[in-house]
Amino acid sequence: MRALIAAIAAIYAAIVFVGPANADERYGKQKVVYHINYLGGEDAKAYKGAMRNIQNHINAVGKDNIEVKVVLHGNGVELLREAKTNEAVQGAVLELKGQNVGFNVCNNTLVGREIDYENDLFDVWESDIVPSGVAELSYLQQQGYTYIKP
Repeated sequence: MRALIAAIAAIYAAIVFVGPANADERYGKQKVVYHINYLGGEDAKAYKGAMRNIQNHINAVGKDNIEVKVVLHGNGVELLREAKTNEAVQGAVLELKGQNVGFNVCNNTLVGREIDYENDLFDVWESDIVPSGVAELSYLQQQGYTYIKP
């Protein structure tokens, strides 16, 4: 009987004193790709919302526990065009990039819409350009990235 009471007391103590798991324990390491292919609208509200989702995700998991890619194609490339003149969007992009978030831009969109990434888009380098946005999404998922469409 004493052994049973001791076992119950030990289980109770473990439940009471351990408390909730922290983010590292709960979420572990993550790889995620955010897919943006829509217009921002109303002063780029949708873009800011998507970037806020990404930042919240980083905050929850911890910047050392997450790899984030943002794939932009079609109308989504407008996020980086908007950032050329919109300081709020520009700041959000820089904040995310400062946490090692990669922004991948679809070359098919650039060619099809005659967009010059060096002059028309904010902070885009040749290494940020991928051949195809949709193919990149598939490729990253094959590499173990979780797909999210904010």
